[in-house]
Amino acid sequence: MPAQIHPTAVVDSGAVIGDGTRIWHFCRVMSGAVIGENCNIGQNVYVEEGVTIGRGCKIKNNVSLYKGVTLEDDVFCGPSMVFTNVFNPRAAIRRMDEARPNLVKRGATLGANCTIVCGVTIGRFAFVGAGAVVTRDVSDHALVYGHPARPKGWVCTCGEKLGVDLRCTACASWYEACETGLKKIIG
Repeated sequence: MPAQIHPTAVVDSGAVIGDGTRIWHFCRVMSGAVIGENCNIGQNVYVEEGVTIGRGCKIKNNVSLYKGVTLEDDVFCGPSMVFTNVFNPRAAIRRMDEARPNLVKRGATLGANCTIVCGVTIGRFAFVGAGAVVTRDVSDHALVYGHPARPKGWVCTCGEKLGVDLRCTACASWYEACETGLKKIIG
């Protein structure tokens, strides 16, 4: 199925939109942006040149993705969450050549109204709580929230919080610590 683009959305020629992707009201997708298959791009989303969005991503209303943001497959961006792009901006000093990229790895969730400071990597299947301010890298499967965001536990691939034994009561998966955070060993 071809992409569906609402008539009020502006998609520049040169943007790549995957099959099955839906782009809703008042979105702007610039030339050079790449959006994978089967994504849902909510109302009033801005996607700048140099942004890459993987397959199956859900980007809720009022999110701006600036040059250097990469979302791997199946990433969820909650309503009005924010990526920054320059660490120390000033209106009178041009610093766009100092922009720092963000990488959000496969399956991660970024909660509503959270802020991801530029230069940060969010690990696979990590969960950033609503309203969190993320100032440093987040490990695979980590649950973080607060101002600034701090680790508060671990989450399963299915999104449920893991017990202290690193087992998921919802889907019976079992995890163990590894160099990047957690890895699934059963399930």
